[in-house]
Amino acid sequence: MDTNTVTNEKIKRDPYAALRNSEFRNFSVARILMVIATLMQSIIVGWQVYDITKDPLSLGLIGLAEVIPAISVSFYAGHLTDISDRKKIILFAYIMFSVCAAFLTIISYDLVPFIYNYKLHAIYAAIFVGGIARGFSMPSTFAFWSQLVDKEIFANAVTWNTSFWQFGAVTGPAIGGFVYAMIGFASSYFVITIVMAISILLLSSIKKKPIPVISEHSDIKERLMAGIKFVFNNKILLGAITLDLFAVLFGGATALLPIFSAEILNAGPQGLGMLRAAPSVGAVLMALFMTRRPPTENAGRNLLISVFGFGVSMIVFAVSKNFLLSLIALAVSGLFDSVSVVIRSTIMQLFTPDNMKGRVAAVNSIFIGSSNEIGAFESGVAAKLLGTVPSVILGGCMTLLVVGVMSIFSPKLRKLHLK
Repeated sequence: MDTNTVTNEKIKRDPYAALRNSEFRNFSVARILMVIATLMQSIIVGWQVYDITKDPLSLGLIGLAEVIPAISVSFYAGHLTDISDRKKIILFAYIMFSVCAAFLTIISYDLVPFIYNYKLHAIYAAIFVGGIARGFSMPSTFAFWSQLVDKEIFANAVTWNTSFWQFGAVTGPAIGGFVYAMIGFASSYFVITIVMAISILLLSSIKKKPIPVISEHSDIKERLMAGIKFVFNNKILLGAITLDLFAVLFGGATALLPIFSAEILNAGPQGLGMLRAAPSVGAVLMALFMTRRPPTENAGRNLLISVFGFGVSMIVFAVSKNFLLSLIALAVSGLFDSVSVVIRSTIMQLFTPDNMKGRVAAVNSIFIGSSNEIGAFESGVAAKLLGTVPSVILGGCMTLLVVGVMSIFSPKLRKLHLK
């Protein structure tokens, strides 16, 4: 074995390989702050809308108001990511997020009498603009951070990236619930705006990266469709995305947590923050474990097991009437979800050329990212028709069914090894 091979093997086995890259660290801090801020905003908006309407369907409409613009711009955002400066696109998205938070601050302080009379509509409008920002943020973020590290440590960087995101997901909802309980809606949104501004400053400090080389010479329509064709022609990538799509679409109960906290578990806004944070607690613990024991060997089998475990944990959460058991069930769901996220993200990074990562990430954001909001709408409708608890039980059962179908009809995914 030559010296270069030995060095590469040592790098691959180093659990802190990605963290030794200063730009990756700086980008991660900026992203953590933005995740914390956006999830604080999400939990406060959910509580505020439910406080105004007392209607579970209104919670589902929050997701719909965000997902429609996100889907609408995703393909163009992916195309733009693959032909231009990815850092500038992320900055644009982050600035839009901060503008939305500032607008929510103005709405909640009742500074404009006209808006006061249409507060609910104004909140949905802010969410809509945030959806546009998200549509640009997701593909550019995915493609940009892969330029910060060497290919040999993609799997390690994915795991740390997941850990950092989940850390923000843990602290964001918890901080959001406690901050709202202490200072109310308006002041909470003001704090969120400040945190977002700090994130923008940190991101600005990272050096510009090269624009990817355009390999295909085609018009914009063909380039927009290239990402879809690439995903659908890669059976392993398509299988991983499809599996997570249906798990998120049917299995999640995030949109209904305000109802569980307020009416079933009697936990209030502080309890809601803990419930929202619980999946991320499990996810962080698992992600940290995976920095030393990555799930890349038997990756396909591990992916199927993790999604199955996610579905079971959601069923347990649905039937629980005990706050502690509910927290544990949600934490376990996050533990399994963390495994699936790392495996799927590693597949995407390794199977996608750099000059197509923006468009492939755009497809992924529609399949997976936007399915969170579509799933939130589905949860709201199902809860309206079936009741809150039965709708979550049904979603968990559908997740188990999807795993069974995928294990039978996607043998390449089931047998996948990434080592």
